[in-house]
Amino acid sequence: MHGHEHRDGGTRLDVAARERGIDPPEPGDGPRVSRVPEDHVTDTFDVDGIGTRRREALLEAVLLDREGVSGASATERNGTVGIHHDPETTRDDLRATLEGYGLIVAPGDDAFASRRAAQFDSARVAVAVLFGLMVAVPYVGVLYPTRVEWLFYDPVTVAYLQSILDSRVATHFFVNLAALSGVAFLVACGPALRRSVAAITAGRVTAESAFVGGVLAVYAYSTLAAFTAFGGAVHYDLVAYAVVGATAWTHFVADPAADEADDPIADADEEPIAMTDGGR
Repeated sequence: MHGHEHRDGGTRLDVAARERGIDPPEPGDGPRVSRVPEDHVTDTFDVDGIGTRRREALLEAVLLDREGVSGASATERNGTVGIHHDPETTRDDLRATLEGYGLIVAPGDDAFASRRAAQFDSARVAVAVLFGLMVAVPYVGVLYPTRVEWLFYDPVTVAYLQSILDSRVATHFFVNLAALSGVAFLVACGPALRRSVAAITAGRVTAESAFVGGVLAVYAYSTLAAFTAFGGAVHYDLVAYAVVGATAWTHFVADPAADEADDPIADADEEPIAMTDGGR
């Protein structure tokens, strides 16, 4: 069972907490703060079995009560546990302690990479949302009124906005939009871009590569429309919306493990992608 239930109805972690007189954390309790001596070192473990925020906080409390441990940080979303401890306490000792609480500790030392990947994934979401908003606001304030004039009752304002787009100021306006939407795409969809290139190189066309190709096509079309005599509408807003939508889907909905299993050309050494804030 999850967490290796003890015969008294609790898990090994609950039993260990009761034996040491540690009360379960309350929902409103804040994060624990610990003072870590300068000579202490840190080990990070990839762990299954934390499951809930309560068990996350309880595990931290029990670890802090262990001799030689000065700090502990458990993250239930990505299943990692960081432990600050004295140099005399070995990694194997800490692994045995975690396993003694009924947790499953993954072999190897990949937990730090997993936690770093989770942090990068959260940064990608922030970039996609912030840069998407920075692209959407100028469109809502300037471009949309000139494209859907019947929605705006003040023809004088619409004519003024159109005069701005017809002037040299429009060049600087579109440069900013091109930079913002381009950076959002490269940062937020960087892993998808690398996977798409790998798939095309291997002679495969995936849904992800089709999405990347479509976004790049819209971006190229908009750049031609904005900075050449090509003409046409500039759709950097569609690029931003696509990036935000794809990033939100990947972050909150999609299952990365299933995607990786379905992709035979996935590179095992490629940077892992976390699906939630701190999630796998």
